[in-house]
Amino acid sequence: MAEILALDDVLDATVLVGKILKKKGHVVHTFTEEDEAIAFARTHPIDLAILDIKLKKMSGIEVLAILKEEHPAMRTIVLTGYPTVETAREAIGLGVDEYCVKPIDRVELEDKVAKVLAAKPKS
Repeated sequence: MAEILALDDVLDATVLVGKILKKKGHVVHTFTEEDEAIAFARTHPIDLAILDIKLKKMSGIEVLAILKEEHPAMRTIVLTGYPTVETAREAIGLGVDEYCVKPIDRVELEDKVAKVLAAKPKS
């Protein structure tokens, strides 16, 4: 079981991620506002962050950089409906563990979360 933070500006996407991963036994904290997700992460342990690239006030990459300051060992999966080589490179440069293209596929998400959580910590 992992503590997972899911941030997407579309409520339905966070609800879907939450339902899928709660069925796998994880504790999922869902957010649609960047500020709320960041504030939560400052006071709670996070094993995995699932972040959308396109958010309301900032990018998922900017949120990732802030969260990594608080939780350097935190794992990350980035979601996007607009995959580009540029965002993939930027995400990988910040240590993103996986990259998923929307619409979210249940089996793909379950597999990627299991793989990321099972991987040895980066040194």
